[in-house]
Amino acid sequence: MSIKILVIDDDPIVRHTIQAILEEAGYSVTCAEDGRRGLAAFRRNRPDVVVTDIIMPEKEGIETILELRKIWPEGRIIAISGGGRTAKKDDFLRIAKGCGADAVLAKPFEPEELVALVGASRR
Repeated sequence: MSIKILVIDDDPIVRHTIQAILEEAGYSVTCAEDGRRGLAAFRRNRPDVVVTDIIMPEKEGIETILELRKIWPEGRIIAISGGGRTAKKDDFLRIAKGCGADAVLAKPFEPEELVALVGASRR
């Protein structure tokens, strides 16, 4: 059975690149463009791992992580961020980790880094 991954990122290029990397590694991938749609996709597909960006419209990544933790306390969440206009990516990633992300990854990253984190997320 293939491990199911949900990727939530508002940037279509990043989203599709992550999808291609993970599918090449043998994972089944579903994508969403923001936290609101990501939570709906989570409820429909019940993935094994969620990879979420932090800065997004509609519902940003920290809110998404907090909501996922309420409904999926045992779940595996990887937060990714390239930073924003008002804060550095390390600040966002530190906050994401404190809010329940199991692992964090700064953009840009190497494909191998992402695949290794997803692989380490399996229980």
